Amino acid sequence: MSISIFLKEKHMEKYKITAFKPYPFYEGQKIHIDGGPRNGDWEVIGVTDHKVMLRCPVSFKKFKWDRFCYFVEDVSGVKWPDID
Repeated sequence: MSISIFLKEKHMEKYKITAFKPYPFYEGQKIHIDGGPRNGDWEVIGVTDHKVMLRCPVSFKKFKWDRFCYFVEDVSGVKWPDID
């Protein structure tokens, strides 16, 4: 079987996929990151095409990172910041 026939057959198959989109941050947004090295509550204080600047609402430390988050869900009625 030639490679082109193999690739055409593979393109005909259907799969279930999980699709991710970069999250459209905006200044003033209050967010919670669940897990990983940036775990916790943050306020978005700056956004560019490539960077997001976050401030911790407890320590007020500021960080500028490459855009990294992907949308999962909106949640209402959540205590923020969660200091417990």
